[in-house]
Amino acid sequence: MVRFRANHLYTRYLSTSSTTPNSTTPYLNSHITFFLSDRIPDPKSILQSHAYIITTGHTNNPFIASKLISLYASLNKPTFSSKVFHSVQSKDAFLWNSVIKSQFSNGCYSQALDFYHQMRLSCVKPNHFTVPMIAASCAELLLLTNGMEIHGLVTKLGFINTGNSAVGSSLIYFYSMCGCMEDGALVFDEMPVTDVVAWTALVIGYVQNDESEKGLERLCEMHRVGGDGERPNSRTFEGGFKACGNLGALLEGKCLHGLVVKTGIGCINVVQSSVLRMYTKCGTPEEAYLSFCEVQQKDLVSWTSVIGVYSRFGWSSECLRLFWQMQVTGVYPDGVVVSCLLSGFGNSMRVSEGKVFHAVILRHNFMIDEMVSNALLSMYCRFGLFSIAEKLFDRVRDGNTESWNIMVFEYSKVGLESKCFELFTEMQHLGIELDSNSLVSVISLCSRLGATRLGRSLHCFVIKSLMHENVSIANSLIDMYGKSGNLVVAWKIFSRARKDTVTWNTLISSYSCSGRSTDALGLFDKMVSECFKPNLATLVTVLSACSHIASLEKGEQIHSYAKDEGFEFDISLSTALVDMYAKCGQLDKSRKFFDAMKEKDVISWNVMISGYGMHGDAESAIEIFKRMEQSNVRPNELTFLAVLSACTHAGLVREGKSFFDRMGDYALSPNLKHYSCMVDLLGRAGNLLEAEDLVLSMPIPPDGGIWGSLLSACKIHNDAEFGIKVAKHAIKADPENDGYYVMIADLYTSLEKWDEAENVRVKMKEMGVRKSAGWSTVYSEQGGRLLSPTAAVIGIIRMDSLQDLFFSNLIHDGSNLGNQFMESQNVSQVGQVAQKESQFSVETEPVARKHGGNFSIEEDNMLVFAWLNISLDAVQGNDKKQDILDKGLGVLPREQDLH
Repeated sequence: MVRFRANHLYTRYLSTSSTTPNSTTPYLNSHITFFLSDRIPDPKSILQSHAYIITTGHTNNPFIASKLISLYASLNKPTFSSKVFHSVQSKDAFLWNSVIKSQFSNGCYSQALDFYHQMRLSCVKPNHFTVPMIAASCAELLLLTNGMEIHGLVTKLGFINTGNSAVGSSLIYFYSMCGCMEDGALVFDEMPVTDVVAWTALVIGYVQNDESEKGLERLCEMHRVGGDGERPNSRTFEGGFKACGNLGALLEGKCLHGLVVKTGIGCINVVQSSVLRMYTKCGTPEEAYLSFCEVQQKDLVSWTSVIGVYSRFGWSSECLRLFWQMQVTGVYPDGVVVSCLLSGFGNSMRVSEGKVFHAVILRHNFMIDEMVSNALLSMYCRFGLFSIAEKLFDRVRDGNTESWNIMVFEYSKVGLESKCFELFTEMQHLGIELDSNSLVSVISLCSRLGATRLGRSLHCFVIKSLMHENVSIANSLIDMYGKSGNLVVAWKIFSRARKDTVTWNTLISSYSCSGRSTDALGLFDKMVSECFKPNLATLVTVLSACSHIASLEKGEQIHSYAKDEGFEFDISLSTALVDMYAKCGQLDKSRKFFDAMKEKDVISWNVMISGYGMHGDAESAIEIFKRMEQSNVRPNELTFLAVLSACTHAGLVREGKSFFDRMGDYALSPNLKHYSCMVDLLGRAGNLLEAEDLVLSMPIPPDGGIWGSLLSACKIHNDAEFGIKVAKHAIKADPENDGYYVMIADLYTSLEKWDEAENVRVKMKEMGVRKSAGWSTVYSEQGGRLLSPTAAVIGIIRMDSLQDLFFSNLIHDGSNLGNQFMESQNVSQVGQVAQKESQFSVETEPVARKHGGNFSIEEDNMLVFAWLNISLDAVQGNDKKQDILDKGLGVLPREQDLH
């Protein structure tokens, strides 16, 4: 409030009064002198003084009127201030500023703007006192257009260039409140003189607009280049601590804490509270408690902060201790504190203590408001006591929208799909508003269940409710469409959404899981180029994509990126690197990285065992398994599947049987995949009857894959009669598989049973089963890709071979070529052919995995892959066949020949 000197104003009011000094009685003069003094009188005195002023005819004196306006404003009576203003005939800028301030200081921002517009219409020019109040009023009302008009007037009048920082600071505040921090930063950069107010407005503006990192950068810049009048104050540091808390920047927060202690500002209560909130947001209970002890005036917010951080970690005992200690100091808990304690019990899963505290709430008559009721619901849901939660919900459901959303979320989290959908439907019928958590939960549930139609309906509801701009909802929709294989819609949602790191991760994962690993890696490059910072989940996903296409070069780039950016190589990231190097044929690097891991979980061990098994090194796989048993990590079903697969590829029948029998030692039951490995192992070794006995003794019905493995073994060992018997079982188990029909027809043909073979082909047509066309993908080191829709190539071929193959149309018909080639070339010879120098490689699963061979590829760029759904309708003419073989091109038999 503006304070006036009595003697100065008294002289001015006498000189501007319509009444001469001689006509003014000493009694009235004494009252007016008291009125103009620095002391603020009580309401009754103000009214008396106002009456004297009217009586003496001084109502038109602008200085006295200004004093009256100010005093009425201080008593929260802006209406009286307006009446005083309107009673004055001659109004100057000083009087207009006084009435605008009276409205602004009482939160009457619209009225302040109205007076400003009247001021402009009366041709009184606003000055540098007017602008800050009007700009702040526009900020509070979020009137962007009006505020920009003020900015234009300020530029026209040159107020910013005069060196008065108040005008510039108010504009920075206005733009920050309207969410236009770029414009606010431009105003700051244009200011010739900046002070602590301008810097503080800029820092806090960034923090309030979710740009905490920029806010922290500006605070550091202020500390580095600011002069004496630009040193951070308590308000500036408050913004800095909030930025650190939002970012989880514990190290920067500690540095800032040290700075406030060094400068002495750390003793101010508001700064101490800010430090406490920063440590609680960063999730450091010990530091938070130490900061809490330093707070001199502990209010309810301080107690809530420290109890809240303990509850987040499930330290319910500490929460209780602080809860009782708080009441001893005379601070009575509110609903927020009680909710924090209930959350702590839920996080710690201490069921008995949670129930006891519920009884304490009832006994001590603590406030059970909506927040406490919802916290009780969440606690009992986390305990899994849904019967109690449902009883509570029935009591509070009327008028408590959040309780409905909590129940939908909790039902979804534990997999109670029917109850979740039922409650969600009821909410829609009753018109109860859904929050983002509920929608995300139901959309995620649709994704897990594959309920695409319901998911699309929810998508329509989201658009209709104007919630499609919510990042979490957009992410869940991208995930749902991605998992259903509808990548076109997923991409459209991604393109229109506000993106965060999770958004990018979701789409990258969708592409990778849909087999579009190359596109997933391209999306990762785009993410980095657009200055989004990947997290650990991003790196794990893209490394998995590298593994799928065996892109060693890209995998190494991502490994280097992780090191350069200072990522912590935790279990998940280290395991992803072990998997990537193993699937790219770099077993030595994979093993080296595996051995360097300080901590390994069951997935890490499984990946290493699988890596060795994939490349046919069963001995190393068994060695890793034994080391795993000696560690404190217990093998699971996937562990035994990996080691059985390794034994299958290496033909280790005795060892495979031993591992299969040992599953019972770990209370594990074999599933279809384990039985399939054992059947494949026994079949490859020629133990067909034993394999059949194993299939018939299975406690679960065998699927087509198991019969298919046994059928492949029959063909390998030329046991056509037994193979026909097995093929009938395979067709019965999987009647849509074209490979089984082709194989049984070939078996009949080998026995010269032409009619039976023809009957099989007729049956295929009757059942609508069509033979799948084979195809292959050839990748160039220069990034090119050539597709062949009718044939697959194994290994690495020369450029001239590729030209012969694709441009001379050599791929046509010659199904016997593959059989002849496989009879004359064993797996190791195929590997030698494949290792010829080349610029091209063929993509898919390692051949060693499907044939049991061990391809030792020396060069980094020589990776042997082949598609298994291969048609050998490939080459026409014996001369051409021999030409391809001479040039190092091997063609695999059909898929059914590879089982």
